[in-house]
Parts: sequence; C-alpha cells; structure tokens
Amino acid sequence: MSVIVAAVLPVFALLILGHVARRTGFLELAFWSQVEKGTYFVLFPALLVLRLVQAEMDLASTGMVMLGAVLTPLTGGLLAYLARPFLQLDGPDFTSLFQGSARFNTYVGLALAATLPAPALMLAALVLAIMIPLVNVLCVLVFAREVHQGGGLRNVVLSILKNPLILGCLCGIALNLSGLQLPALVLEVLGKLAVMALPLGLLAVGAGLRLKALRVGGRAFVVSVLIKLVLLPALLGLVMKSLGLEGVGLQVLVMFAALPTASSAYILARQLGGNHELMAAMITGQTLVALLTLPLVMALVL
Repeated sequence: MSVIVAAVLPVFALLILGHVARRTGFLELAFWSQVEKGTYFVLFPALLVLRLVQAEMDLASTGMVMLGAVLTPLTGGLLAYLARPFLQLDGPDFTSLFQGSARFNTYVGLALAATLPAPALMLAALVLAIMIPLVNVLCVLVFAREVHQGGGLRNVVLSILKNPLILGCLCGIALNLSGLQLPALVLEVLGKLAVMALPLGLLAVGAGLRLKALRVGGRAFVVSVLIKLVLLPALLGLVMKSLGLEGVGLQVLVMFAALPTASSAYILARQLGGNHELMAAMITGQTLVALLTLPLVMALVL
C-alpha cells in the first residue's frame, strides 16, 4: 500500500501545486491556457506516438484490454441511467451525471500508468484510442436526446478525427505495424517532449479546479462520485477478471475506470446546454475524492 501511495501522491501534488499557483496569481491565467494548449496539441501526442512506436503489439494479448476499454464508458453511462429515476433529474442535470459517470481524466490516467510495470503505458495508449472517440460519441448523443442539442453526428466525427490524442495513437500504431524505424534524432525529440507532458498536463488540470463549484453539488454530485470512483471500477474489475484478464492489463483498465471525470466535460456542458455549474462541481469533487479512492482501487488490483 505504501508503494501505491508513493506513486499516487506525486500526481496529486502536481494537481495541488497547479491549483495553488493559479489561485495565488503567481502565474497568470494566460499562462495556463497556453500550457493546456501545448500539452494537448504537442506534448501528449508525442508521448503517445513514442510509447506506441516502441511497444510490442500482440492482438491476442491486447484483445481483452480493448474489450474492457469499450465496456468502461458503456457501463458508466448505464449506471447513470439506472440512477436517474431515484434522483429525478431534468435533461441538463442528467447530461452532467452522464458525463460525470462515463468520462475520464486522460492526464491523470497516463501519469498513473507511468507508475505501473511495462507495458502499462502502451496499453493505456490503446485504451485511449478506443475510449476517447467512444465516450465523445456517447455524450453528444445523450445531449441530443436530453436537451435537443448535439451538434450533429458529422460534427462529432470531425472533432474526433481532429483530436490530437487520437491522431497520436493512430500514428504510433501505424508506425509500429508498418515496421518502419524512426531515426534516432526523431526518437530523442519525442522523448524530450514526452518527459514534459505529464507534469505540465497535471499542473494544468490542477489550475482548472474550481473549489467554489462544490456548493452546487447536491445528490447528483454524490451519486456521480459513487458511480465513477467506486461502482464502475468494482464492476469492471469483476467482469474482466471473470473473463480471464489479469496482470497489467487488468490494472490499467480498473485504474482508468476509477479516474475522476474529465475537465473537458465542463466545456461540452456549456456548449451544448448542460448544467455546467453541476459539471464543474463533479469535476472538482471527483478529483479531490480520487486522492483517497485511487490508491485503494490500485491496491486491490496490484
């Protein structure tokens, strides 16, 4: 347990440091927007390309992990629908519960995957390649149903195809399967960019936390915490273990299922007519509670 806490604490220490730096004004707001843009469009894609290019891919050994990546957001969304009748939520509120149950924080996930044994980062990249487009399609469909806004499936597909994390995954997988060897200089540049990705990404996530948003949480917020941080990882772990998945693959999947929801959910809620204030409470609250739940979840599967 002490080893797991030692692995998780630096991740959350960077989140806290980013939040403190923003709240105190030590670093201006313009700085954080540039950091977020740089990590999203350059540093994280470089990390994903590097890990996937260097990975030893075997469909037979990764097939179960890919199945789990599909089941994770589907199960989270199903749990949100099952909880809805007890909460009596309107459309905008339910979209926040759905996003709070199905989405995941990519930056925290990759940072934690880096603390697991090989090939955890490679498997994490594969999980992202499946879950990012799937969860985006699911969320937009829910918005279209609940608040009659979704931007159209065409816009969703285009946004997925332009997603730099997806492009990084696809590029890394294509290079790996092609057998092409990247020049040493390119690998070195990718390596230096990848080293910066995780710390800067975590600082940006911490800077985006809004503690005042917790005032509007309510029952929907509490249920989102229970679904995302407790029920979803527990159910997914039991299902995948019953299907025979073990080792690092199981660890990566359960860890991703136990991640707090993504900060990008707030932007989608504002753009498509969801309850963005409730969404902000879920993002901040889940991230804080995950400081306690993630070490416990990881201890159970390690």
